[in-house]
Amino acid sequence: MNATTDGTGFSADEKAAMKQRAEELRTTKGLKGAAKQARELEACIDAIDALEGIDSEVATTFHRLVAEEAPDLRPKTMYGFPSYANADGKVVMFVQPKSKFDTRYPTVNFDEHANLDDGDMWPTSFAVVALTDAVEKRLRALVKQAVS
Repeated sequence: MNATTDGTGFSADEKAAMKQRAEELRTTKGLKGAAKQARELEACIDAIDALEGIDSEVATTFHRLVAEEAPDLRPKTMYGFPSYANADGKVVMFVQPKSKFDTRYPTVNFDEHANLDDGDMWPTSFAVVALTDAVEKRLRALVKQAVS
C-alpha cells in the first residue's frame, strides 16, 4: 500500500478504499433478502468487469470457481474487492486486484471464516502472477477446502 508522505495516517489509496466501503454499505442500506443479494451480486460483477489484465483474469476465474465449488457463498464487494460471503454476511474469500493499491500482483485471500486451518500456522493470501491450469486447480481446491 502507498504510504503517506510523512509516514502517519492513512494513504490516499486507503482513504479511497474506506470511502468505497462506505458507499457499498449505503447502496444496500434498507435492502433485505433477494433485493440485497441482487444488488451485491451486481456490484461484484461490476467490480470484476472494471478490471483489466491479470486482475480481470484472476477475478473472473475465481468468481467462476466460487460459483461452481461454493454456490452457497454470496458474491458482494468489500472495499471494492470482489468478495464472497457466507449466509451471515461474513466475507470468507476475496480477490484483491493489483491495481487497487498499485502492487506487483493480485492476491486471492481467505478470511477467518475459511476452513483452511492447518496446525499452528497456514497461508491465507495467495499471489497470482499467471493463471495457469495448475493455479486454477489449486484455487479450486482452496475454495472447496474453505467451505468444507
